[in-house]
Amino acid sequence: MAPARVAYFAATVGLFAVPVWSLARAPLPLGLLLGLLLAYGALTTVGVLFLGLRMYVDAVVRGPRGARGVALTFDDGPHPVHTRAVLDALDARSVQGTFFVIGQKAEQHPELVREIVARGHAVGLHSYAHDRLFSLRSAAAVRRDLTRGLDVLEAITGARPRLFRPPIGHTSPLIARVVDELELTVVGWSVRARDGLAGTTAADVLRRVLPGARDGAIVLLHDAAERGDRAPAGVSALPALLERLDAERVPVVPLEAFLPEA
Repeated sequence: MAPARVAYFAATVGLFAVPVWSLARAPLPLGLLLGLLLAYGALTTVGVLFLGLRMYVDAVVRGPRGARGVALTFDDGPHPVHTRAVLDALDARSVQGTFFVIGQKAEQHPELVREIVARGHAVGLHSYAHDRLFSLRSAAAVRRDLTRGLDVLEAITGARPRLFRPPIGHTSPLIARVVDELELTVVGWSVRARDGLAGTTAADVLRRVLPGARDGAIVLLHDAAERGDRAPAGVSALPALLERLDAERVPVVPLEAFLPEA
């Protein structure tokens, strides 16, 4: 179990022990009680914001011990121009990537999703609507969104995805419950380019990714902007990134090689 989850469980038990202590001994001073509540709120918020801590979900955030190579993943597509540019760059080096697509965009461009699969890459779900407040939604709302997205991708590709990356990487106990029900594997990352930001350049992508692109790394890039037609910097940086990885003898491997079932 991840250390952050142990801390979360321990803090939760401790919080519920406060009323028992107050009844058995004496009420805690108001200042101390408020401090405990604030600390608990800060802890749970950190768990929402940082998927890599795996406080709520058993996410795959890097390869297992001894893993060789890096896995490249792409979020927020598909896009009819930028996704194909990414596919061409990957094909030029004969490497595979994993595309976490948004269900709404997949509905608009089903031929692109089929092309991703036909060209030998994996497809996962990045939610149906990419709701930035996804981690605050009820279990029912999360279930509706994910089920709709899974249904869309299954109708397009003929296979039901088993990989899921939460919108902007935020999770919650309710999301954890639903992904368990749907038997989804949550995938995070160990290296991110932040190429979804408008101000990021191709040089920024290389500077942020290359130092961490070592054996076992899962790299987060984008093949489309979350909204609009802007090309993420990762698209233009990808050929140079692949060239550098090849020069440094760091192989690009399918994400599947890092999954527990692999």
